[in-house]
Amino acid sequence: MTMHVDYGPRDALLVVDMQNDFCEGGALAVQGGSALVPGINAEIETARKAGSLVVASRDWHPIDHVSFEHRGGPWPVHCVQDTRGAAYHPDLALDDATIRISKATAFDVDAYSAFDGTGLGGYLREKGVERVIVCGLALDVCVHATVLAAGREGFTTLLLEGLSAAVDPDAVEACRRDFADAGVEVRA
Repeated sequence: MTMHVDYGPRDALLVVDMQNDFCEGGALAVQGGSALVPGINAEIETARKAGSLVVASRDWHPIDHVSFEHRGGPWPVHCVQDTRGAAYHPDLALDDATIRISKATAFDVDAYSAFDGTGLGGYLREKGVERVIVCGLALDVCVHATVLAAGREGFTTLLLEGLSAAVDPDAVEACRRDFADAGVEVRA
C-alpha cells in the first residue's frame, strides 16, 4: 500500500503530538518518534501546496495533571505547559498558518484525542473539511483516539501508519482492527 495522498482544499492534515517528551530523550519517549519528522515535514509541505489545512495537536498539561502517576494516573509527568518537553519537536516544520490545538489542559480531565474538548470538529466543518489525514504519536494512544474520534465526528479518515509510531508495538494489530471496524483507511 502506498502512502501517497492527493490532498485538496477539503482535507486537513492532523499531526498528533509531535512533542519533545514523546520523542527520544523525552519523559514518555516513543521509539522512532524523531525519525518520523522528515516524512511528516514532507507531508505538511504537500498538504500546504494543495491548499489543505494543517493542524498540529499537543498535550498541554498543567503541572499537576490528573494523568500523572503521582495523581493516580497511568503516565509519568510529561508535556507540562511552557516546558521544553511540551514544545513541538524542533525540526517539525510548523509555520504561522498551522493551527495548533492544545488538549488535556484542565487539571482534572484527561484527553487523548485532538477532538476531546477542543472544538476541532466544529472548526473543521466550518472550514469545509471533509477528510482528515492523521499521523504522529503515539499510534496506540493519542493517534488511535484521534483517528476514531475523527470518524465519529463524521469525517472521512485516513491514517498514515508509516508516519506514526506506537508506545507498545504489540498493540498495533489491535489498533488496526479498531480502525478497520470504524471504516478508517490505513496506509503504510
